[in-house]
Amino acid sequence: MADLDVVLEHVDKTFPGNTRAVIDFSAEIEHGEFVSMLGPSGCGKTTLLRMVGGLEEATSGRIFISGQEVTDLPPSHRDTSMMFQSFALFPHRTVFQNVEFSLKMRGLEKDMRTRRVWSMLETVNMDALADRRPSDLSGGQQQRVALARALISEPTVLLLDEPLGSLDYNLRQTMMVELKKIQQETGITFIMVTHSQQEAMSMADKVIVMSDAMVQQIGTSREIHENPRNQFVADFIGNNNMFQGVIRSRSGSMVFVEAGSQLYYIRVPEHIRQVNVGQEAHFSVRADLMHTGDNPEMANKVRGSYVATEFLGTLETDVFEVGPGHFVHVEQHRHLSDTTYKVGEMETLCFAADSGMLLERTRRPEDLTG
Repeated sequence: MADLDVVLEHVDKTFPGNTRAVIDFSAEIEHGEFVSMLGPSGCGKTTLLRMVGGLEEATSGRIFISGQEVTDLPPSHRDTSMMFQSFALFPHRTVFQNVEFSLKMRGLEKDMRTRRVWSMLETVNMDALADRRPSDLSGGQQQRVALARALISEPTVLLLDEPLGSLDYNLRQTMMVELKKIQQETGITFIMVTHSQQEAMSMADKVIVMSDAMVQQIGTSREIHENPRNQFVADFIGNNNMFQGVIRSRSGSMVFVEAGSQLYYIRVPEHIRQVNVGQEAHFSVRADLMHTGDNPEMANKVRGSYVATEFLGTLETDVFEVGPGHFVHVEQHRHLSDTTYKVGEMETLCFAADSGMLLERTRRPEDLTG
């Protein structure tokens, strides 16, 4: 475990009343990684973060930090630091004093404290405001102070609980870049909890997707985006069109799936070992891999009724209804599409055989108990 800063082995957390908050969580986090735990509210990600930091006791399983088992150790005996969404700065202390506080409590000599604090304030671009108090700072400035205070002790692991949640959109965009830059400069392992796909996918080296208190997928941002493993991940990450049908035949790494009156030719990813003819199946197609118009080179086609167009910068997404309540999104760069649709107008939508991906079932607690 020499190159692993955090290892979690089959960690469970059950609260009174038999509420299972984390179920059979296992993961390995390498030194210097930026890891994001992503999932909806109540999926167990914050509870897991608190267990790593020692603020919650694990019901079962083991937790290691830098090769040492810390499962039963208090927070003070773990080389971690935590940054909360609320920042929790001392209102009566200056920026400098807030950052200095933990070093002072550890009895570090004054000259050494001063050098380290100034260096950290420069890292987070707050050295010019060292004499200000929190009430005189903007939200972004307060966050930088909270980050500096968490990093000043040079922990092995920094735990961040929704660190950008209280910031407005523009400031959040700026702080996403700065947070990643600071992580790279310090080389400290970051574990961040978020429900924002954008934050997770743009900042993290490794993304852990959770739902129902369980890990659904662990991978890089690209792996999660391009190869979602199951129904939950494909649906939650967004930008994926979901289809449901029945497998009618299989040929090598491809299957024919009948959905409604359509027959689709779909790829089977390597991790799916068992595919049975006649079983119910779900598959997804990314919106940017869908095309409008009848393209004879594409294996899959479906007719849809135009609903609306969503604009985002240079991208536009046309939305079509291909069945009652079943909407398909087609994303493309605006300059590639000069078609203007009327509501209700019919269009043919196409996608290549290898653009559709068969999905596993979402992991559920009953899969382990029953």
